[in-house]
Amino acid sequence: MNYHSLITKAAASLIATGSLALGPSAFAGVDAELPKYEKTSGISGTLNAIGSDTLNNLMALWSDGFKAVYPNVNFQVEGKGSSTAPPALIEGTAQLGPMSRAMKKEEIDLFEKKFGYKPTEIKVAVDALAVFVHKDNPIEGMTLEQVDGMFSSTLKLGGKAIETWGDAGLTGEWASRPVSLYGRNSASGTYGYFQEVALGKGDYKASVKEQPGSSAVVQGIASDKFGIGYSGIGYKTSGVKIVPLGTEPGKYFDATSENALSGDYPLARFLYIYINKKPGAPIEKLTAEFLKFIESQSGQEIVVKDGYFSLPASVVQEQQAALHAK
Repeated sequence: MNYHSLITKAAASLIATGSLALGPSAFAGVDAELPKYEKTSGISGTLNAIGSDTLNNLMALWSDGFKAVYPNVNFQVEGKGSSTAPPALIEGTAQLGPMSRAMKKEEIDLFEKKFGYKPTEIKVAVDALAVFVHKDNPIEGMTLEQVDGMFSSTLKLGGKAIETWGDAGLTGEWASRPVSLYGRNSASGTYGYFQEVALGKGDYKASVKEQPGSSAVVQGIASDKFGIGYSGIGYKTSGVKIVPLGTEPGKYFDATSENALSGDYPLARFLYIYINKKPGAPIEKLTAEFLKFIESQSGQEIVVKDGYFSLPASVVQEQQAALHAK
């Protein structure tokens, strides 16, 4: 899966249509061409979501927003990692499978073996997967090769092992200090995505302190002056800062919406929800309405408020057309 091309394709569409321009009434950072959400009748029941920890906060906020419109709807959200989403969809214990990475071929194959068709993928937000350091860290930027040198034992991107902050170019009190690594556990889609893109599918160092959730990674770095780790950008706090990244020395890009959509920020990705939709059959009404809410201006305002980036209207239009095709 070429994650970069997915983001770049969305950006190209935006540039071609000019749809990123925001009208005066638009919420800052939300595509003004996104549809406004309109309440409908007969919406009640329970929605279960099992999957990504990265999406946990977003799912809770979307749930609250949707419930404010439809008080008779109940939600159960469990975020223990993207790898828990495919089994939940296969076993029928969840209608929604939030994932911070695209589903793997073997996961799709198991689903298809059970149902005879593939799961349906829905892009719900854009994330610039952030590399965080302590707020007092003076580093100005890093290449992916350097990130690989810090986190990986196999150095698939061709760089050198980085053990101290001096190896990364810092001087003074930082030069001799060992790099303290924080990451996610293997159930996490963020763990898998970072391994694939930032480590060139290489192996993590045994010294990476694996955390059970995104917020735990950020908290660990905030309390460790010499720490570094990765997490969804929505988990940023005042105790950490985001390292600009690039693929060439000295040419670094901030983790902004524009750089994510252009592909210049090298760890940009879509965030997903997967559902079980039989081809040619309509989506169950409650699920369909919740997804419609997520992809509306109201739903994408929540995305921006939580620190992530709004979907382009072109992506939403393409997805809605595919979802409701006969």
